[in-house]
Amino acid sequence: MRIILVDDHELIREGLKKVIAKESDIEVIGEAQNAEEMFELLSKNEIDIVVLDITLPGRSGLDLISEIKTHYPEVKVLILSMHPEDRFAVRALRAGAYGFITKGTASKILIEALRKIADGRKFITPTLAEHLALELDVDHNKPLHENLSNREFEVMRLIAEGKSVSEIAEMLFISVNTVTSYRARIMEKMKMKTNAEIIRYAIEQNLIT
Repeated sequence: MRIILVDDHELIREGLKKVIAKESDIEVIGEAQNAEEMFELLSKNEIDIVVLDITLPGRSGLDLISEIKTHYPEVKVLILSMHPEDRFAVRALRAGAYGFITKGTASKILIEALRKIADGRKFITPTLAEHLALELDVDHNKPLHENLSNREFEVMRLIAEGKSVSEIAEMLFISVNTVTSYRARIMEKMKMKTNAEIIRYAIEQNLIT
């Protein structure tokens, strides 16, 4: 099994490499700290799995999942996140990820996830499975942010982090007018009127750290 590690924190990558080094059937082909480096690795190597941080500088991991699927359909994605499963995992799986684990997950779970995904199966923890079942049962009570598209969700999180419209435009490589349009749709869908309301909501929902 050939994998690459994509995380902007070197300590995280080093920790993952130490865990994986103990497994003879898993080889770390390379590592990247941003999307550009990741796609360069994918273009030059045959990769089975990308272990991807969901929050890279300037790019949403959710958008990258779709991009990987489009250009490298044979490559599978395992999302690694510091955020709780119930906040991001469902959205990541919908985008096409094969699994989702948090950075606090035990080493043996990471290895189990990689092997399961290498076999072409989805990796879902018992906690996430329960959350998925509950979501199906109480869809009408789902959180407001679940009504947002992936790009709207990313813009909403950046607003909640205090980023300006121009900063968001630069980070996501889109125009200021496009960000303004996203903001208007976010406000409408979430029934909010100010950035302060978005910030308060994001904090309450543990969507930002």
